[in-house]
Amino acid sequence: MTELRKQFGEIDIYLFDQLLRGRVAPGMRILDAGCGAGRNLIYFLRQGYEVFGVDRDSGSLQDMRCLAATLAPDLPAENFRLEAIESMSFPNAFADFVISSAVLHFARNDDQFRDMLQGTWRVLKPGGVLFCRLASSIGLEDQIQRVVGRRFLLPDGSERYLVDEALLTQAAQDLGGHMIDPLKTTIVQNARCMTTWVLQKDR
Repeated sequence: MTELRKQFGEIDIYLFDQLLRGRVAPGMRILDAGCGAGRNLIYFLRQGYEVFGVDRDSGSLQDMRCLAATLAPDLPAENFRLEAIESMSFPNAFADFVISSAVLHFARNDDQFRDMLQGTWRVLKPGGVLFCRLASSIGLEDQIQRVVGRRFLLPDGSERYLVDEALLTQAAQDLGGHMIDPLKTTIVQNARCMTTWVLQKDR
């Protein structure tokens, strides 16, 4: 267990599933849009991937840079940038695999959600994969309270922007991609739901 933790860190189990299925291959450029302190990037850093990330929190980003400097000292510190995902400075079609883990549900409203999603999608290459985990209403429809728009109060006391199956299905079409996995939703002890949404970019 200690060796596994050292190699993979606290990687999201559904992201680990993408690794097992060969969707992330050596030589790919990885971008974590909302990387935090880098919990999902430890394996990629150790394995010599070309890794990039952005986050709006300066403390988390500093931790991310320290982690990268330790595990992959040849990576430039500028690969990890203090930016909003709506306005990342990376060019269009930059990355082969983009991670968005527990980020999009912090959107304040529909407009910001759309901007965050489009900003994340913009940096993905055609043929590339977006791995996304975000809070949803799926399975907890009767236990959440609407605050405004798609902002809801969850049973755990948090307030989130919640998606559902219809929104994610339509968004995939609007973006110009398709789901390469069925939606998978985990209900965490009737407190919140997290949905895994995996898309391939067609154009």
